[in-house]
Amino acid sequence: MAEAPPKKARSVSTTEGFICGGIAACLAVTVSNPAEVAKTRLQLQGELSKGGGKKVYNNAFDVLAKTWKHEGIRGIQRGLPPAYAYQILLNGSRLGFYEPFRRSLNRFIGRPADEQIPITSVIAGATSGAVGASLGNPLFLIKARMQAYSPSLPVGAQHNYKNAFDALVTIFRAEGPRGLVRGIDAAILRTSMGSSVQLPSYNFTKSQIVKHNILPADSTWTFILSSTFSGACVCLAMQPADTALTRMYNQPTVIGPDGKLKGTLYRNPIDCLWKTFKIEGIRGLYKGSTAHFMRIAPHTIITLTANDIIVNLYTAARDRDLEEG
Repeated sequence: MAEAPPKKARSVSTTEGFICGGIAACLAVTVSNPAEVAKTRLQLQGELSKGGGKKVYNNAFDVLAKTWKHEGIRGIQRGLPPAYAYQILLNGSRLGFYEPFRRSLNRFIGRPADEQIPITSVIAGATSGAVGASLGNPLFLIKARMQAYSPSLPVGAQHNYKNAFDALVTIFRAEGPRGLVRGIDAAILRTSMGSSVQLPSYNFTKSQIVKHNILPADSTWTFILSSTFSGACVCLAMQPADTALTRMYNQPTVIGPDGKLKGTLYRNPIDCLWKTFKIEGIRGLYKGSTAHFMRIAPHTIITLTANDIIVNLYTAARDRDLEEG
């Protein structure tokens, strides 16, 4: 009797990719959140002030030192609970939907699903990022406001919430549903720009490392080197949009004559970028860039490296019966 052909290991489903990506992102955000706090406060410092205004913080390291001194561990990890929830939605969506989107686009243009094509990779990255940004927008809004708040050395508008749930309720009561989706256009712009280069640059670097026999495909060093390069690409691509997003989220709001909620400083992300550039110059758009890289580099390295490791461990355990068969 002929032996049955061996079963083929199936790829990770969208749901499985979402869960694995969410776990990896939570590991990363625990490490990167202090740098995110520093980045947020530097981006708000001297907002729309020529010459940068009065400096409360000199640089990213000064933010971390002063925050630790005056606010302790609670200060440098402000906004961590909503950051966890946001990263689960954002990176779970980005890592979970990226491959299905990319494969579908490849098939749509008549190319093999597994082929790495730059244009479909970029479109899939931007689209999956936009999905995650839309789902997680209220959480990012809450996170940004909580990270900006300092009882000792405040910069920008201050919003004092007891916790993430209190922030959610307070914003909803004061501003309605529109308050929770404020800045979603800037969030989609920011995340789409970052996502459009993150996974394509990561996959391209990894494929080149393997193609030229520098390191094996399943080496942890392959994951780390690829994600380091990807992190640098992301930081350059999304910094101006990230500054606009932070400022739009944190700006005070009023009810206009038409009864609609309006920001007192910016109408939309383009208006924010233009005003920041006009008053503060190009440096205004890149405020907090050092802190941003301090956040994005380890975050990208841990997220993508951990995601590959988690997916490999999960698929090995899931498909163990295939090897036995």
